[in-house]
Amino acid sequence: MAQKIKKTSKEAGSSIPWPFGPRNYLLFAVALVVIVIGYVILGQGSITLAPILLVFGYVILIPLALIVREKKVQDENSAEDPVE
Repeated sequence: MAQKIKKTSKEAGSSIPWPFGPRNYLLFAVALVVIVIGYVILGQGSITLAPILLVFGYVILIPLALIVREKKVQDENSAEDPVE
């Protein structure tokens, strides 16, 4: 009978690098702080500053935290995908 060779998790996941670095986590944490501050200010009755903070957190900071990449990750991805 043929023996099945099992791949370990290191072998299976080593080709896909984790796309998020410390900068992404920092931006996400700042976004969460801005959003929480926006809700606290909204609870106190502000109708001008609170919506600005909430929109800034949800529409600008969270997508920015997801989109921004570190230089090392960009270099690795471009080396694996050569454009002809």
